[in-house]
Amino acid sequence: MLEKLAGIEKHFEELGRELMEVGDDYQRAAAIGKERSEMETIVEKAREYRSLLEGIEESRAMIENESDDEMRELAEMELAELEPQVEPLENEIKLLLVPKDPRDGKNVIMEVRAGTGGDEAALFAADLYRMYTRYAENQKWKTEIMSQSNIGIGGLKEITFLLKGDGAYSKLKFESGVHRVQRVPSTESQGRIHTSTATVAVLAEVEEVDIKIPSTDIRIDVYKSAGAGGQSVQKNSTAIRITHEPSGLVVACQDERSQLQNKLRAMSILRARLFEAEEEKRRSERADARRSQVGTGERSEKIRTYNYPQSRVTDHRINHTSYNLPGMMEGDIADFIEELITRDEADRLAAVNEEN
Repeated sequence: MLEKLAGIEKHFEELGRELMEVGDDYQRAAAIGKERSEMETIVEKAREYRSLLEGIEESRAMIENESDDEMRELAEMELAELEPQVEPLENEIKLLLVPKDPRDGKNVIMEVRAGTGGDEAALFAADLYRMYTRYAENQKWKTEIMSQSNIGIGGLKEITFLLKGDGAYSKLKFESGVHRVQRVPSTESQGRIHTSTATVAVLAEVEEVDIKIPSTDIRIDVYKSAGAGGQSVQKNSTAIRITHEPSGLVVACQDERSQLQNKLRAMSILRARLFEAEEEKRRSERADARRSQVGTGERSEKIRTYNYPQSRVTDHRINHTSYNLPGMMEGDIADFIEELITRDEADRLAAVNEEN
């Protein structure tokens, strides 16, 4: 580990020298500054680790060679204080050495769709949308609806929305999957509990530079926007449907007033879906990939149950339960998110330990 850390420190110092010599190339200076900034934590921990090991060696040498009983006792006390710090610091460093998901700092596109359960599933989809937007408000993020389809009674067949904020993807990436609700629908006259579902997909917003889509690969159809019930709400054809011919993916946007805005939003969603599809392909092709405690991130994976009669929410991937269902539906989901991130970090650390 020391050799690897020495290499990182050397590169950090080289970047510092290069930054001093970069001159008027502001773009290069910004890139170097960003890389150095991302390395600062691991370099700081590397220096702390080296200093700790040196202190332990000095204490051991003093215990072995010092003839003065009092000095030897002080060295033993210092050694007893320093040695327990080694393993936690090593684990912290190993976690920092794990390659980070390059998408973690990106904004997030979320898609919530009603699943099984008819109108009740659509109402639950609307509840999930509200939950995520309330959480976003608490994080001081911005929310933009990209497309939606309502059922007229407050429910949503589907909705796609953008959450813009620092680390949005890193916090919400484990929300992908099937969410299940158990409750008595408002339309249920006999008080029976129904089970309905909604699916959530979490996609990192990606730029054009992240994924290239040749114009020959897409077909763009233009049509008039439609409201609830299918009636036309626009005289002009502003709605956009983009079909990615190689994959068969279809994205439609009609919520903006202009054809251009709808096209830009549809292309943004398409890029995110194609990028995620490529990431899933890469993950599945890794024969040695470990199955994470927090699941696969696939849309078909059942991840969480919201039980209204018991005011209970259970995440089945990590066996984590909360009895604050009303609070969660108002966006108080930080506890679940932090636990999922912690479990994922533990899983990645275990993978590093296995490799070593």
